[in-house]
Amino acid sequence: MTEQQPFEIERTFDDFELRRYPDHVLVQVTVEGDFLRAGNLGFRPLISYISGRNADAARIPMTAPVTQEPLRAHTHTVSFVLPDGTDPATVPVPTDTAVTTVAVAAGRVAARRFGGGWTDARFEQNGEALLAAVERAGLHRSGNVYFARYDPPWKPGFLKHNEALVRMVE
Repeated sequence: MTEQQPFEIERTFDDFELRRYPDHVLVQVTVEGDFLRAGNLGFRPLISYISGRNADAARIPMTAPVTQEPLRAHTHTVSFVLPDGTDPATVPVPTDTAVTTVAVAAGRVAARRFGGGWTDARFEQNGEALLAAVERAGLHRSGNVYFARYDPPWKPGFLKHNEALVRMVE
């Protein structure tokens, strides 16, 4: 089974969970395209990186989720979370200059789970619902909404597990 990024649930609200994520490392790429196309375009260089297209020719296990953060209308950062406990100082250097690695400090994140196939509208609606719920709860976000996909594209839509997430002010 694919390793999933660990977290602790700090509090459960009606429409979302408040989680604490530990320090972790992302490998990411920023691509141009609409939401769904960007996800596909970003996946290719990231899977190449963990499959050994890096300075150490090291293979790195796939983890879940794959995240995607819309930066502008047609610009998205797609990320893989590297396995828990990955030391940022020893992460292999990407050979593709479009791919970067980023150490992310531990922090709080609001998360809204939702199921179903991957459509722009489904992701957008759940992102907006998360932001509204966070505001109703009197919490303050830090940054953009981003999205997590836990399943491969061939899994039937009604079985897919997705999330809308936003980092919180500490």
